[in-house]
Amino acid sequence: MKTTTRTLLAALPLFCATLALAQHQTLTVSPDASSIKFLLPSNHDPTNGTFHVTKGTVDFDRTSPKLSGLIVVDANSGNSDNSARDKKMTAQVLEASKFSDVTFAPQSYAGTLAPSGDSTLQVTGIFTLHGTPHPLTVPMQIHIDGSKCTAKAHFTVPYVDWGLKDPSWFVLKVAKQVDIDLSLTGTLSPAN
Repeated sequence: MKTTTRTLLAALPLFCATLALAQHQTLTVSPDASSIKFLLPSNHDPTNGTFHVTKGTVDFDRTSPKLSGLIVVDANSGNSDNSARDKKMTAQVLEASKFSDVTFAPQSYAGTLAPSGDSTLQVTGIFTLHGTPHPLTVPMQIHIDGSKCTAKAHFTVPYVDWGLKDPSWFVLKVAKQVDIDLSLTGTLSPAN
């Protein structure tokens, strides 16, 4: 009996360490399976389009609300199926030749992250647009199925208030904020 108890006590730290490692994970985003869609309302037809996710990782620990990592979007990749409009958006509004990346660096979350299935979180971090960082909290729907993870969010970016050029001209008036639908898909693995 004493030998069994000693063996169990000796194995307990190893079990706890293994459990802690299982809690600390990294989400590696798959750019080809992820998407960013935008909608810019106007007094004519709204503009719909996409941007390309370049890369992304998010480190998290289920026992702590802290997050780290970076999601990177290519500012040159805007596509609204109108080459003249896209050229203006890229060159004049986003100034992508100077500010080629749009990024989100998650810092914390509120809510409960389930080990599998669906979770709803409020993710807070720093959204950097046009070279300027802005604090942002995003409602996010998370789905975990084994090692596959999907994160979806809808949020609004007040781009004119954040210092970007208003693309309105003559009779065309566009909204001063753009709606974003983010869908990230990736793989979960134990964090390094």
